Amino acid sequence: MSKMNTTVTKEFLLLGFQIYYYFKAPLFILFLTVYIITIIGNLLIIVLVWTYNNLNCPMYIFMSNLSFSDMMFTTNVVPNMLSTLVTDKHSISVDGCIAQFYFYGTLGSTECFLLTVMSYDRYLAICYPLNYLCIMDTKLQKYLLVACWVASFTVTLFPVVLMYQLHFCGPNVIDHFFCDLAPILALSCSDTSAIKAETMVSSIFVVLLPFLFIISSYTRIILSILQIPSTQGRQKTFSTCSAHLLVVCTYFLTIITVYSNQKEYSSTINKIRSLLYVVLTPMFNPMIYALRNKEIQSTFHKLLIHVKMKIL
Repeated sequence: MSKMNTTVTKEFLLLGFQIYYYFKAPLFILFLTVYIITIIGNLLIIVLVWTYNNLNCPMYIFMSNLSFSDMMFTTNVVPNMLSTLVTDKHSISVDGCIAQFYFYGTLGSTECFLLTVMSYDRYLAICYPLNYLCIMDTKLQKYLLVACWVASFTVTLFPVVLMYQLHFCGPNVIDHFFCDLAPILALSCSDTSAIKAETMVSSIFVVLLPFLFIISSYTRIILSILQIPSTQGRQKTFSTCSAHLLVVCTYFLTIITVYSNQKEYSSTINKIRSLLYVVLTPMFNPMIYALRNKEIQSTFHKLLIHVKMKIL
């Protein structure tokens, strides 16, 4: 087909959830409630960490960055998703769709890197307790945090640059509630093999290697804990990293569930899988830390008492 007769696609239509009309209002309320809980929960973690000195240590500073990443991650997707429930179809420009994917990929990568850094922090704290503060000093904390964010923005930039070189001249309907990579590439009239190869290589550095590093770290942590003579000592030491381990399992299991089979990316089943990753995981993370971490709980109680005194 000649370029003269080719229609250039300027916007995409996100179908969202194709469900009966009377289900849309309950789903809208449910997702909006989950989104509000996610924002409040993660914002609370950030406020606690940066307000109270007893939480001013590496583990909680990394945790606050994770909470910020979770807030931005879900905010990048959920408002548009809610719009698809209200309007049936939500239009988004091609540039806006690629930009949404960029922030989606960046913030998802940031979470992987932050969880890896947090596992390294727990490894140092448990396996080298006497040297922990000397190794994990303020300088190293800043380097690790900068590395997480810069690496995330950089690694996602490569596929996005390639995506801006694609031509979209056919159907413009995305049967999903956000702009994920697979449905965008499916609408392209260009050769997408280079992007698919690049994202495959990137996933090794963003998902596989961090996951292997975390497994290695926790293997050494568990071996160190088993060498502690008292049962009470083992339980106390393991409690310091149990919340993080649970978050790691939740996060990486959802990634594997969502992206293990991309052939049927537009199916209802895959939309439900994506909900686990995009909507529920950012809500569960602060809940896990709040329920499993005694320092977070006690600091939260202090905040409640302080607010109550202010009101009275």
